Amino acid sequence: MSVRIPEKSLVVVADGHRAVLFRVEGKGDALSLREERALTPQNLADESASGVSPVEQSPREQDEATFAKQVMQALYRMKHAGQYEGLVLFADPQTLGQMRQSMHKIVEDSLIESAAKSLTNQSGDDIAEAVRRL
Repeated sequence: MSVRIPEKSLVVVADGHRAVLFRVEGKGDALSLREERALTPQNLADESASGVSPVEQSPREQDEATFAKQVMQALYRMKHAGQYEGLVLFADPQTLGQMRQSMHKIVEDSLIESAAKSLTNQSGDDIAEAVRRL
């Protein structure tokens, strides 16, 4: 059974260094994605990740966790502004876990599906295929 992804939903593909936001166009087998915007880490030294960081966490891992929080903050602002209804989230397992820690309830309520998959180096067509397979 596949998940129905409504047209105009937002698909986010992220890792610890980059997030790309796509807009769903079409439905079913005709579903395609249009790249809308990319997010990169900003002012990492001025922020910290949400929650308590493990003592053994490296500076790189701290930066990745902070970026995951920044992505969730951007999605919160977009949701509050009415810029999307449904959300599909793909991220590598570590980033996805960090994103879940920072996810606001209104973002969580819009989440149609999430998957621990590293797709940031995939083509838009490959990502659209992953969405169709949900």
